[in-house]
Amino acid sequence: MIAKAQSKYLRIAPYKLRLVAKLIRGKKAEEAIRLLPFLNKRGARIIEKVLKAAIANAMNTKEGSLHEEDLYIESIEINCGPTLDRFKPGPQGRVKPFKHHTSHIYISLGKSE
Repeated sequence: MIAKAQSKYLRIAPYKLRLVAKLIRGKKAEEAIRLLPFLNKRGARIIEKVLKAAIANAMNTKEGSLHEEDLYIESIEINCGPTLDRFKPGPQGRVKPFKHHTSHIYISLGKSE
């Protein structure tokens, strides 16, 4: 692992982010950055932002001589965050509970040989 980045408490369900994460897992960082803007998913924009942060972290390490084309996505992990309980009005004055799901993203980059 050369560098890592994380984003927590995102107001998007984890299963929506995992659809995008499956597509870029194990790819070169440069290839993933080119692929993500063309995906028609809201999670793609969020993961792209975290991936760019991980790449920037890799450029600012002690090794310093790293380039974006030398990096690959070693692991990308999408975990569940806390669930927010909310309520809507229901029929006959009753209350209908529902949940807002949150997510945590962890990305770590490695150096390709």
